Amino acid sequence: MSYFDAASAAPLHPVARQALAASLDEGWADPARLYREGRRARLLLDAAREAAADAVGCRPDELTFTSSGTRAVHAGIAGVLTGRRRVGNHLIVSEVEHSSVLHSAEAHEAAGGSVTRVPVLRTGEVTPGSYGEALRPDTALACLQSANHEVGTEQPVAAVAELCREAGVPLLVDGAQSLGWGRVPGGWSVLTGSAHKWGGPSGVGLLVVRKGVRFAAQGPVDERESGRAAGFENIPAIVAAAASLRAVRAEAEQEAVRLRGLTDRIRTRVPSLVPDVEVVGDPVRRLPGVVTFSCLYVDGETLLHALDREGFSVSSGSSCTSSTLTPSHVLRAMGVLSEGNVRVSLPYGASAEDVERFLSVLPGTVAAVREKLGAPAAPAASTAPAGPAAPAESAASPAPGPDAQVGGAPRGDELVVDALGRRCPIPVIELAKVFGDVPVGGTVRVLSDDEAARLDIPAWCEMRGQEYVGEEPADHGSAYVVRRVS
Repeated sequence: MSYFDAASAAPLHPVARQALAASLDEGWADPARLYREGRRARLLLDAAREAAADAVGCRPDELTFTSSGTRAVHAGIAGVLTGRRRVGNHLIVSEVEHSSVLHSAEAHEAAGGSVTRVPVLRTGEVTPGSYGEALRPDTALACLQSANHEVGTEQPVAAVAELCREAGVPLLVDGAQSLGWGRVPGGWSVLTGSAHKWGGPSGVGLLVVRKGVRFAAQGPVDERESGRAAGFENIPAIVAAAASLRAVRAEAEQEAVRLRGLTDRIRTRVPSLVPDVEVVGDPVRRLPGVVTFSCLYVDGETLLHALDREGFSVSSGSSCTSSTLTPSHVLRAMGVLSEGNVRVSLPYGASAEDVERFLSVLPGTVAAVREKLGAPAAPAASTAPAGPAAPAESAASPAPGPDAQVGGAPRGDELVVDALGRRCPIPVIELAKVFGDVPVGGTVRVLSDDEAARLDIPAWCEMRGQEYVGEEPADHGSAYVVRRVS
């Protein structure tokens, strides 16, 4: 079995396993006690804190161990917003942040605060200027991830941090995806991380608050971890987390070059092996082991199950899976295709042989899923005129019938595709089936109540070189209008 989902959780590093086992016998006591067992536990905790602080690039007394990376984010955002409440209640986040940041932003809004969500480029990257424009006199905190968890795009943290410094606004960086590869650059004020992203055990997060940042811990104050993380420290897990961070950093430079070569091969080979594929994310400024692509006319859940049967564990941001009814917020913010989305995130030590085997089985797997869904073959989906009109069961009807009144008036040279009640990727499949029957200059109106259509139909137009006219209200759902230009 080839595990290709390290961005969700990396396999436990051998060093972490050894450190965990060794510290179980020494780190079980209360580190706040003065007797022998407590002193031994305190030594382990202090050594782990010093090792983690050295890896992160901060003072040991600036670093707090939390129960998870998500908890670190929640505590960090709430603590700074409260500590700087006299400045204002304005929060800045990017549209592609991890859900832990976005959920904190929603909670802040619900409590009466204001939030600016900074858009991203099609590569998933923010521009420093967009953060500069979002800064206000009442901005209490800005948040920006170091690298995106779904598409691997690295963010311009140093440039944004400098703008925030000039404005006197602290910057919180979610460094979960990149800390295993190196320190986060720039003059950030608050940093969070999660051990299971770099091969440490789950249940250990990092919260770093630089000296001088106004911070007020929320909830009942606990005497442990400077009052910022309540509860008894899980010392064996903390020791293992610090040890594994040190270990992966020692291997990072060489391993980054190797994994980048493997993901570059996937990025270049997949579009030549599989038709109608969009590779997403920045091609250069990205994490070494992450590559993401989306396949037209593919049901994401079926594709993931099929790859699992072939021995590959991958993840997806597609709405066509049982775990979600809407497309990934990251893909939506980028404006790229979401259906048939596959994220390959290679763990340390992933082999070239496994990557080659993945590339060998992917074309047939995608083709089988498309055939099962009745998707058009690549030539039929091109901009060249298609053959006979779609059969009656294809849900297409020529205008100007009753359905053509959606916009308020009859329309000539138009086909209407009724995809109401049908989920991703069916609306796009039905659009592709009938598009060749429309003359140049004519339109297809797709009726859909599936949230994914709002993203995937414009993405289909981008890939096909056709004009996306826009979205219009309909009696049920929305009408997505596409004009044939060639």
